[in-house]
Parts: sequence; structure tokens; C-alpha cells
Amino acid sequence: MSNWSPKILAIRIHALAATFNRSYHRATALHRPSGPPKLSPYDVNCILRANEHTQEFFGGSVKSYDSNQLASNSPIEDSRSEASCVYTSGLLVGIFDGHGGPACSQVISKRLMRYIAASLVPPDDLRQHMLGGAQSFSFLSCHNDKARTRSHAFRNVLPTDTNGLEFVSEIKELYEKSFNQFANELTNTTLAGFQMHQTLENAFIRLDQDLSREAIEMPSLRTMSVAMSGAVALVAHIDGPHLHVASVGDCSAVLGTVTDTGQWVAKKLTNEHNSDNVGEVRRLLSEHPATERDTVIRGERLLGQLAPLRAMGDFRYKWSREQLEQLVVPQFGEQVIAPYYLTPPYLSACPEITHHILTPRDKFLIIASDGLWDTMSAMQTVHLVGEHMYGKAFLSPLTLPKQDITLGEISQMLSTRKAGLQKKPLDRNAATHLIRNALGGTEYGVEHSKLSHMLSLPQDIVRLFRDDITITVIYFDSEYLRNCPT
Repeated sequence: MSNWSPKILAIRIHALAATFNRSYHRATALHRPSGPPKLSPYDVNCILRANEHTQEFFGGSVKSYDSNQLASNSPIEDSRSEASCVYTSGLLVGIFDGHGGPACSQVISKRLMRYIAASLVPPDDLRQHMLGGAQSFSFLSCHNDKARTRSHAFRNVLPTDTNGLEFVSEIKELYEKSFNQFANELTNTTLAGFQMHQTLENAFIRLDQDLSREAIEMPSLRTMSVAMSGAVALVAHIDGPHLHVASVGDCSAVLGTVTDTGQWVAKKLTNEHNSDNVGEVRRLLSEHPATERDTVIRGERLLGQLAPLRAMGDFRYKWSREQLEQLVVPQFGEQVIAPYYLTPPYLSACPEITHHILTPRDKFLIIASDGLWDTMSAMQTVHLVGEHMYGKAFLSPLTLPKQDITLGEISQMLSTRKAGLQKKPLDRNAATHLIRNALGGTEYGVEHSKLSHMLSLPQDIVRLFRDDITITVIYFDSEYLRNCPT
């Protein structure tokens, strides 16, 4: 996530790029007369496709999804998670963009989905599952949960059969205790009072409260690393025609819809919670005295420091001054307390929630961290994925129908395929296709030299040119949506 406002970031990038280019060209002129080294197309493809994944489904409103990640930070501060609910019929897909380190985003990418999945189970059924010894991970069937992470909470991880990698035992016990307490409280609610908006909101807020309580009651390197870092989060829940998107921060979700005339329309389902959002700024100012009007947001940042105005973790902007002085200052120093820190909390983990009823015209949903949206508009991404959907059909060999077919019909099929081959994409995975265009796209198409340059920037300056990028593209089954009840 960007740590500067767009204007300041642009100025710094321009200055640093000029300095880097001067130094780079001087060095290459002295030591590499043949010119700067470039990545080959093969090298570029290896980098872009290293973390891609495609998951297909049979039955239901979701046909498949494509996901991918490209790191800028080392280690990457983005996380992602996709899982089917075991005891209900929903699919959960999430993007988590960390800041101040990867710990918070990695932890909530696992825990938040579990809190939501348990919240969706009817109370009586949930009570039976808990009495039967269900643990937090048993509420989800995770997809593509393979990648080892570097957070303190994940070191020496324990592999499981169906849910990828688990937390270290010390942290797992603490997290399971928090989950069990939350789940047991859910069993005392009534099914008649179920509201999806309230359920999602409660899961976000409760997990954030648990992260705070765990760090206060059991302060350690692991719990404090999660508490002192933070993450914005976006989670989509899809069940039949019902799509709910819950978001805190500046990840975005965009729905790709096609009109009667075949034109693509981009429908944005989220709002960024930052200083560019006038309503969000008004909300924040209303929660603090008028005397703090000029200090709550300074330089387009919360207390002059944090870009998102909603996030999970980041308890240096939520705890009281007394708590910070007692728990945090001895380890991190006085500078951990922001200037003008007078009436906390300043940061909220309450999500903004959108409900959309899917129709056969809704073809796909794109969710991504701001590393993508820094370079592309919602409409650009929808056009790219829409064109990719059409062109991807030509990546497979031509197959003739089983019934009788005339030579004229075969000729027409071949003509159509010849025209379509011109639009054949390089990548089967739509998330990879978006990353390729985000980094190498020009008005004339993807330029290899630009893409090669963006992927070969030295680690000490790459963060100035691009952020971590995490993307998931979810495809809907139009035929299912055409026939299913709402």
C-alpha cells in the first residue's frame, strides 16, 4: 500500500526515477558497453506466472476464478484467500493489503474468513458442530492454500491435509481460544435475527477486537507484530445470485457486466476509505472534537501518517495513550505515538458492505489491491478481462461438433477462428493478463521493454515505482443465473 499521497508519490517517483536513470546509464556506459541487461520474454513469463492459480467449480453461480500476485515489497505485504464454506453453500474470496509489515495481513487472511464462515451457520447447527469438536479451520475448504509465508505468526508452520499451512502451536492455541469464544456467543443468537450486513460487520469488528485483546493480554513478539502492523481488507461472499462485498480501506471490487448491445460496463462495488473520499473524511471529523479539525487529517493522511482511514490492526491509532505508553513505548519508543494523539480511537475496522443480486449479464468480478488500481481504471480492467474471455477460447485446439456438419459450416468456423486468433492472449489466467497490462501496457499494446524494466528494478527502489499487486477474477455462470430463483 502506498505510504504517500498520489501527488507526493508522483513527485518523488519523478525525482527518484531521474536520479536512478542518470546513475544507471552512467554505470552501464562504464561497465556494460552493449547496453543494460533485459529480461527475455521467457524470463518475464516465468516471473508473471509464478503465483498464478485457476480454480474451477461445478454447479452454482461461480464457474471459476483466476488469481495471481506480484510482489514489490520483500516479503510481500499483500495476502489473499479463497475458500468454500463447508456448512453453507457460499464462496469467500478475499484480498488483504498490509502495511507496516506483512504480519497483520497474513493473519487476518486466514482468521477473518473463518469468523465469517462460522457466522453463516445457523445457531443450532453451529452449537452441534462446536460440541462435536469443530475447530476454526474446519468451517472452510480452502483453495490454493500452499504458499509459505514469513510472518512471525507462521514460522515453523504445521501442514494440514486440507487447509494448507497452520499457525505455530503457541499462536494456534490462542487464536482457537478466541474463535471458540466467538462461536459460542454466536450459538446464543437467533436465526430469525439474521442479517447478512450485520453478520459481515460483526465478523470484521470482532476479529479486530480479538487481535487487540490478544496483544494486550498476552504481549509477545508475535501478537505485537500483528497489532503494530495493519491491513486493509476486502471480502466477497457469493451464494447463488447473492453477492456481498465487505471492505475496509482501499482495495476495490469491480463488476464486469455486458449490455444488450454487447458493450462492457464497469460497476464499482466499493469506495476507498481515504482522504479523497469526502464522505469518509466527514465521518472521521464528526467523531472528534472541532478543535482537532486540522490535525485528524494532515497531508492527506490520518494524523499525518496513515493513508487508509479504515483498517484492521494498527492499534497505535486505536489504543488509549495510556495503553500505548505501557505496552508499546517501552519496546518501540516514544515515536510510536502520533502527534496530536488526543481522542482515540482514530481508526475503524467497521466495513462498508454492498449487496448485489447477480443477473445473467454479470460476467465476472475483479477484486484487487491498490497496486492494480494505481495503474488502471475500473473500465480498463473490465475491457481487458472481457477481451480476454473472448480471446481465451482460441487458446484451445479447434474441435468440431459431434453432429453432421457441412463444408460450408466448417469454412465459417475456420474463418471465425482465424479472425479470433488475432485476439488470442498470451496468458490463460486473467489476473496474469491484468498484471502484464498494468506494468507493460501502452496505447499500442503491451511493450516488452517497459515490462522488462518494471520487473527488473532493484529491490531498493522497486517500491517507488510499483506496489504489491494481488488480483482475483471470479467468473459467473450465466446459465445458472438465468434459471436460479432470487
